[in-house]
Amino acid sequence: MKTSEILDRLIAFDTVSHRSNMDMILYIQKLLSDIGADVSLIKNADESKANLYATIGPKGHAGVLLSGHTDVVPVEGQNWSVPPFQLTQKNGRYYGRGTADMKGFLACALSAAIKASQKDLKTPLHLAFSYDEEIGCIGVRSLIDMLRSAPIRPLFCIIGEPTGMAVATGHKGKTALHADCIGKEAHSALAPTGLNAIHLAADFVTELRSIQADIVANGARDADYDVPYTTVHVGKIHGGLVVNIVPNLCTLDFEIRNMVQDDPQEILTQMQEAADKITKIAQSHTPEASIKITTTNTYPGLNTPTDANVVSFVKSLTGANGTIKVAFGTEGGLFDRDLDIPTVICGPGSMAQGHKPDEYVSVEQMQKCDTALGILIDRLVAGL
Repeated sequence: MKTSEILDRLIAFDTVSHRSNMDMILYIQKLLSDIGADVSLIKNADESKANLYATIGPKGHAGVLLSGHTDVVPVEGQNWSVPPFQLTQKNGRYYGRGTADMKGFLACALSAAIKASQKDLKTPLHLAFSYDEEIGCIGVRSLIDMLRSAPIRPLFCIIGEPTGMAVATGHKGKTALHADCIGKEAHSALAPTGLNAIHLAADFVTELRSIQADIVANGARDADYDVPYTTVHVGKIHGGLVVNIVPNLCTLDFEIRNMVQDDPQEILTQMQEAADKITKIAQSHTPEASIKITTTNTYPGLNTPTDANVVSFVKSLTGANGTIKVAFGTEGGLFDRDLDIPTVICGPGSMAQGHKPDEYVSVEQMQKCDTALGILIDRLVAGL
């Protein structure tokens, strides 16, 4: 089966994160089982979603892991000129939701698995396909738990997120946060008798901006990133019902995207201290005033040394001379931190095309990925 044929099937599955990925996972499970792969599914609590882990080649040996996610971002509100869940090939490109991020790589990995099944591998090929990556690398954690207790772990991991087939050694970590700013309602004609929760939130955002300015001035820097420092970002704010009521609640959703050298917990401590300072002043007037911060999701960054064996190995597959780092997060930091598996990111396409209408990956990029994975199969035949 050609890579493009597999990609056509994968794009047809609507695996937006808030929907099930089971139809796609069952298709992949059958494809791999039919070629003799050892396949395991790790389902979520209500069995609406699953991770897939598969091995082709000799059992009881550590191999090379190809990892990717099955979920995609929504298409609602986007102006597509082609059907998002139907593969369209034109002008040297494959169009469809997930072509770049990252079903293009999954198709290449499955095509490689089919080829590997026809060879006498001395070193196995492993595949790890996860769910709910787009909402914080959530699903892969149960797969990592499974591998944590396994007697043998993979030698290397290649995360196939789109890098233009460059070898990426790092990405930032992320901590997603929520704050409830609690004030006291009042008639707006008597506004000073209440406590405006939006004002509390505004004061807190000012403190967050001050923390960001300090990070820019004094925090760690890495010129390999487009934004070479840790960022603090407020993405959503909601408060108030009508203009003539002083609001008693305002909520914020914000995040830290940290360099590996910066500890997000230390930054969170600064944020909590800022919130406490604001509320202490407010409580002198309104005892119930508070700013409650909760962490909604977190994953670690990745910072693989450029002289690591996995880097030279993957560079030898692609012909790359140098390395890059990427702005977006992946499950790579979890494989590295929780399983101590040396990890890099390398896959076809560009994230500049991801999450947009008319998302695409070029035919050329897919061919380059197929070629690199073909070389990988030859290495697995020879044995690592």
